[in-house]
Amino acid sequence: MPPQRARGVSGILSSGRLLFQAMAPRCWRWWHWSAWRRTRPPPAGSTPTFGASDKVRDPANAKALRKKRRRVQIGVKLGKLHLLPDVDEQPPQICVVGSGPAGFYTAQHLLKHHPRAHVDIYEKQLVPFGLVRFGVAPDHPEVKNVINTFTQTARLDRCAFRGNVVVGRDVAVSELRAAYHAVVLSYGAEDHQALEIPGEELPGVFSARAFVGWYNGLPENRELAPDLSCDTAVILGQGNVALDVARILLTPPEHLEKTDITEAALGVLRQSRVKTVWIVGRRGPLQVAFTIKELREMIQLPGTRPILDPADFLGLQDRIKEVPRQRKRLTELLLRTATEKPGVEEAARQALASCTWGLRFFRSPQRVLPSPDGRRVAGIRLAVTRLEGVGEAARAAPTGDTEDLPCGLVLSSVGYKSRPIDPSVPFDPKLGVIPNMEGRVIDVPGLYCSGWVKRGPTGVIATTMTDSFLTGQMLLQDLKAGLLPSGPRPGYAAIEALLSSRGVRPVSFSDWEKLDAEEVSRGKGAGKPREKLLDPQEMLRLLGR
Repeated sequence: MPPQRARGVSGILSSGRLLFQAMAPRCWRWWHWSAWRRTRPPPAGSTPTFGASDKVRDPANAKALRKKRRRVQIGVKLGKLHLLPDVDEQPPQICVVGSGPAGFYTAQHLLKHHPRAHVDIYEKQLVPFGLVRFGVAPDHPEVKNVINTFTQTARLDRCAFRGNVVVGRDVAVSELRAAYHAVVLSYGAEDHQALEIPGEELPGVFSARAFVGWYNGLPENRELAPDLSCDTAVILGQGNVALDVARILLTPPEHLEKTDITEAALGVLRQSRVKTVWIVGRRGPLQVAFTIKELREMIQLPGTRPILDPADFLGLQDRIKEVPRQRKRLTELLLRTATEKPGVEEAARQALASCTWGLRFFRSPQRVLPSPDGRRVAGIRLAVTRLEGVGEAARAAPTGDTEDLPCGLVLSSVGYKSRPIDPSVPFDPKLGVIPNMEGRVIDVPGLYCSGWVKRGPTGVIATTMTDSFLTGQMLLQDLKAGLLPSGPRPGYAAIEALLSSRGVRPVSFSDWEKLDAEEVSRGKGAGKPREKLLDPQEMLRLLGR
């Protein structure tokens, strides 16, 4: 036998002897206890037990018995000894901050791909689902069906919802990191991009985010009370949120009565005098951020007709030949709407329209104009722009010309942004994101992020799903590679004690289901899917707090 091979075999045998010496006392004690257990008589008055062979024959007991007998397994493979993990080893404790799509999709991936992981989802609101509940338009109920999937995840034994906990105030991220093997920040973009122009603070100027929160029942926006007594509203921005807001402003109220829009918002919309909505963008038709679905809904909105300037579309027919398919289809629909004469049926519908909406291109907000008494908005001054560059990367540059657009309501929809959650977490204020590499927070091992706080406020729910699955995948890779803490972590047990000492009482998913049942019950009388609870104090009273 060659010397090298002899040493290899000798090493294996030596390792085997050491292992036997270490394990023999434990194996002897186990065998002795098992023999005594098999032969001892049953206690007086107890039900006689079946023999071991009967237990194995019973499929219900076989699996449990195999687990008990295989607490420690030893494999010898290619000269290496592998000690397989004890089945009683503590499962990884993972914390997700935020219960919107990013949080739930991250949790879903972790629970699906690690059979023993436990995930706690922390949420500052008393209710879950984030922008699916508070951001999706009430006339888009099909988009909210994803809540059914999130509910299935939240009901798993290895998942727990911890609402009414503000991370960064009630508990620090450092405290979460000490209690869990890994922490994922998925708290979204809860702020809006400011216009940073004079007059932005005037009454009658709102962020589209706050307006959406108002009609969708976000507690912090329930007192917004926008004045819709004006004739004209201006929305700054040309994304899907801008079109959502325009559609809600102009939709006949009777078409919203069977949705989950709040009754308070519906009451204000019933009294609205807004007849014209301008949707303003800095660039041109090839750079709009909304999708074809939302545009088609606006074009077909009952009681309205679109106003598009054909001059904005000159030469566009030739330029759209080489753009991506989705952008091409969208631009073609804009082009037809702007330049083609509507058919007889559509012309008749538009002739009866009492409201109008339009897209204003190549305009950038410069100043909000006050009323003569200075007490509210009366218009907006727009700088005329031109494009520098081509395609979606083209930039808007001012020409030096301006125009004033009279209006009584200004809604800013130029983007959402995330906030820093905790001083210990890196944050890029310019980009509004947590610096990361594929979801791993830079220079902070064991800390991850997903969703808008990871990549910025772009994309739809499906985009967030893919993004969150990737973060979950990176976390599990790190766990498998031994890059996360290997010792036991207390998880929620430690955080619960901290929260209790600070007077914070978290809300569970079963608590949410009680609130959910109450909302559904309140909506049933009006033929609505639900009437949302708006007041956190009322919610707590309903839970007996």
